[in-house]
Amino acid sequence: MHTIDPAATAWLLASTALVLLMTPGLAIFYGGMVRTTGVLNMIMMSFISIPLVTVAWLLVGYSIAFSDDGARGLIGNLRHVGMLGIGADTLRGTVPELLYSTFQLGFAIVTAALVSGAIADRAKFAAWFVFVPIWAVAVYCVVAHWVWGPGGWLGKMGVLDYAGGLVVEIVSGASALALALVVGPRIGFKKDAMRPHNLPFVLLGAGLLWFGWFGFNAGSALAANGIAAAVFLNTLVAGCLGMLGWLAVEQLRDGRPTTFGAASGVVAGLVAITPSCGTVNTLGAAVVGVAAGVVCAFAITAKFRFNYDDSLDVVGVHFVGGVVGVSLIGLLATAVMTSGPRGLFYGGGLGQLGKQTLAIVVVGLYAFTVSFILAKLIDRVMGFRLSAKDETSGIDLAQHAETAYAEGVHGHLPLRRPGPETN
Repeated sequence: MHTIDPAATAWLLASTALVLLMTPGLAIFYGGMVRTTGVLNMIMMSFISIPLVTVAWLLVGYSIAFSDDGARGLIGNLRHVGMLGIGADTLRGTVPELLYSTFQLGFAIVTAALVSGAIADRAKFAAWFVFVPIWAVAVYCVVAHWVWGPGGWLGKMGVLDYAGGLVVEIVSGASALALALVVGPRIGFKKDAMRPHNLPFVLLGAGLLWFGWFGFNAGSALAANGIAAAVFLNTLVAGCLGMLGWLAVEQLRDGRPTTFGAASGVVAGLVAITPSCGTVNTLGAAVVGVAAGVVCAFAITAKFRFNYDDSLDVVGVHFVGGVVGVSLIGLLATAVMTSGPRGLFYGGGLGQLGKQTLAIVVVGLYAFTVSFILAKLIDRVMGFRLSAKDETSGIDLAQHAETAYAEGVHGHLPLRRPGPETN
């Protein structure tokens, strides 16, 4: 019979707050990366994900993901629909299940928000409003059960994903690619300069994400112990080496390092260490971080070659970074961290690498396919893409009747609704 662990509960409370901070951090990160005409819409796409995913999670999402298995490892048994049967005294291991559910909810929220970066500046807000809760249940919660849920088929197979390389990063990246293909490229893609309008925002957002990521990864230990400490350090190391790897590529390829590259490199390193932080040692974390920084710095150019407009490089950073991290588990996992499974370089053979590779393929295909079908249905019913006129005039004005800056956009004052002073 389990009893509550006060230290573990305190640590998970703090970690949950850190994870929930990541979505506002992502909003600032993404908001700085778009042009002045789309700042508010980009921030709103992250913020609206918070209530939409929360409602879906409490109604059915948590039960699909984390109830006892109900369909041969595919989904939970729906025993906790509407959070039925879970009270203040219900435990998940040695922590309150309500807290565990809230912690996992933070993961679901930020994963949905990540997807929005692929369709910046051109998607109807109403279409995104419909997409998010359905996607959260049909894609995120299903994959979460496969990997982390009781009896999930990938977890039973022995696939390792400590904090979400499959569930968060590959799911968001594959889903982002599907939406980018359905919505289509921005007007001026590959022709006009579409540079970040506010690099200090980008760096601030990256810093908030990095801060929250410590709760994201180390909180997944569900205990205040040595593993949590090791995961915490691995998260720091990978973020640092991701930045250095990306900046090295910029220096060699472009002749100068950039602040945008520094922020992107940190995120790439953090993405890759997410699945592997609880399976590799400190040296392994350094390898994971630098590999992600280098590989993702090159990967973001693929959209120009293959002609898909992933506006904020969700595919190039989160999908590719997730693949790097999940794959390297098969090479670098150590028994000291995993209490069993080992990677190829630590005497484990090719078995673990094979399992990781299979999981990447299956999860990526599932997330892409379901997201593509869902986006197509929404597009058919209500349209996912803004009109060319609204996209050109600016999505903030078109969708929210607001602008982020007092001086307006395109050299004009923002539109004002008629009032007594203008009659």
